[in-house]
Amino acid sequence: MSQKDDIIRRPVITEKATWQKEKSNKYVFEVSKDCNKIEIKSAIERLFGVTVKNIQTSTTHGKIRSRGRFSGKRPDWKRAIVQLKDGDTIEFFEGV
Repeated sequence: MSQKDDIIRRPVITEKATWQKEKSNKYVFEVSKDCNKIEIKSAIERLFGVTVKNIQTSTTHGKIRSRGRFSGKRPDWKRAIVQLKDGDTIEFFEGV
């Protein structure tokens, strides 16, 4: 991919992601489906000014949902679990 800003879509803030952040300095992001670990690492390091230690990626397939006689499919998405070097943190703005 040519644009580094298009790789990282949003942080995933769930109970499990918060627990990983507190216990093992791991952050979870929704990323573009066609990017690889090297592109994710360079985008995180450039955007947040931190050092990435490890990256795990997984693709989540969208569920089939139905409403009455109509059915559709939610989109597939990819997430990256990024472990940072000890001492580095990322601060997110959480709207109130």
